Amino acid sequence: MSASLKVETPLHEEAARKAAMLARSLPVFPCREDKAPACRNGFKDAVRGEKDALALWRQCPGPLIGVPTGVFSGFDVLDLDLQHAAADEWYGEHCTQLAGHRMQRTRSGGVHLLFQHREGLRNSASKLARGVDVRADGGYIIWWPATGLEIIERVRPQLWPAWLIEALTPAPPPKADLSKIENGLKDADRYAAGALRAAVRAVAATGQGGRNDRLNAETYSLARFVPEGYLTVSQIAEAMAAAGLEAGLTPQEIQKTIASALKSRGVM
Repeated sequence: MSASLKVETPLHEEAARKAAMLARSLPVFPCREDKAPACRNGFKDAVRGEKDALALWRQCPGPLIGVPTGVFSGFDVLDLDLQHAAADEWYGEHCTQLAGHRMQRTRSGGVHLLFQHREGLRNSASKLARGVDVRADGGYIIWWPATGLEIIERVRPQLWPAWLIEALTPAPPPKADLSKIENGLKDADRYAAGALRAAVRAVAATGQGGRNDRLNAETYSLARFVPEGYLTVSQIAEAMAAAGLEAGLTPQEIQKTIASALKSRGVM
């Protein structure tokens, strides 16, 4: 180690020495004991190469080594905080499926599972269970093996298992079949049908923040055609549900809003 390396404590000096070795293959940056970055720009200040790592630790000493995840390092991490009962239960259910993947112990008694970076994957928290988080683009981990903690599975990071990616990727929102609306209006009064089409367009074009209110108002307005027999409750509900989906509302929100509007009009 360079004699010019000056750090605040022997603990920082040891971290700098290990960071320089790790920096031969991974980007590194100093972190404080509480795992927060010791440098101003966090993981964006990470460097590769022994000399650059030593220089960074001279400028920003820290006892822990941070490694960016995602595109910076080429790997993502599934972070399991096994202190949470839900995370421990999830791991117990899936541990056999996770065998054979790079696995490292964390200070809290949890584990880091390392996978090859998947393009577009970003940080997320508790999507799989409370205490089961993803560190990918925009994140970092503490490299706990540098503190002496166990590497449980010493293998190169592999591809994310398909079942995990499926679990982490939300299903696309259901799409509205607007052609069904036209089919359902063949026998409807011309004026009423025009009002319904206009209502569908209005709701579908409404952005976030006013979608539910617009759906409620348009449904309530259309319900005036029910007593005269120009439109049925089913026609209105089906068309407004399709419009709500186009606007990006969830099926649960749509059902609740439509039912409320129709009840207010006294047609349900």
